[in-house]
Amino acid sequence: MGSNRPATTSAGSPRMSAAQTRVRPRWTALVMRTFVVAAICNVWAVQGFAQELTPRAYWPAPKGINVAVVGYVYAHGDVFFDPSIPLYGVDSEVNIALLAYLRTFSLWGRTTNVLVEQPYQWGTTKGILVDTPAEGSVSGFGDLGVTLTINLHGAPAMTPPEFQVLRGKPHPILGASLKVVAPTGKYDPNRLLNEGGNRWAVKAELGYIIPLRPKVLLEIEGGAWVLGDDDEFIAGRREQEPIVGFEFHLVRRFKPGFWASLDANFFFGGRQTIAGTELVDVQRNSRLGATVVVPFKGRHAVKIGYAKGLFAEFGTDFDQFLVSYQTVFN
Repeated sequence: MGSNRPATTSAGSPRMSAAQTRVRPRWTALVMRTFVVAAICNVWAVQGFAQELTPRAYWPAPKGINVAVVGYVYAHGDVFFDPSIPLYGVDSEVNIALLAYLRTFSLWGRTTNVLVEQPYQWGTTKGILVDTPAEGSVSGFGDLGVTLTINLHGAPAMTPPEFQVLRGKPHPILGASLKVVAPTGKYDPNRLLNEGGNRWAVKAELGYIIPLRPKVLLEIEGGAWVLGDDDEFIAGRREQEPIVGFEFHLVRRFKPGFWASLDANFFFGGRQTIAGTELVDVQRNSRLGATVVVPFKGRHAVKIGYAKGLFAEFGTDFDQFLVSYQTVFN
């Protein structure tokens, strides 16, 4: 963590290279004139796409199942910006509360589910804008997400007894998903960064499950985020190229509902253009994590997870802790 921070002077304040000092887009002058503290707020919403580590996203479940989830995420770490943006030494401490609902059903005879997620975020961010220390504390609702997942091969719509057969003798499964994030979150056009993105975002993905042993599964997922434009961004229209990501999960099942996984991802892309100026902030980042799910009293479970950034060129490099409770009902 922090290996990508800019060089510092003997007094500890960040300094820019000569090239960075000479080449600065015209819109940065607007940023420096209009705000200091607000510029450092809500960093976690900027590079939130493509950072997921989601094991068992394509493992099927019997049709007609409802799942309610209450979760909490704590994240702390560094944020790395395009060198032309005069933000340095940015460090965030983020809390996210999450409510989610999942419903399984049959679509064209295939196992399908729809997931609705609503986050609420609060936390503090510290950093240096040009040569001025700044700090902000904010809270608000993030953008609403809806994901449709369907198994294309290996998992037709199943009753509970049929699902028990698959669990005992798993076979390869191919699935696909489409996630849509709507611009419903809190957004202030007078701030550089916000909880909500003020733009639509869509992620298409394929996932493949390979049974290595009856209770050991390898999951491979690959997809891409396509991001809309933010026409109200404080410094001018904000555009961003697609972000391509891959996830890998090694899952060990112990008994029904009780499992653990080792998780990793790698994602790249996402170059931004702001007010017609193309930045160099192409992400080439990776994360590593672990997840454990422990069931209790039949229809309830607790999920605990941890993830750490392996490397990050731009965007967030967070340590992240997750705990959630879920209950299943018909």
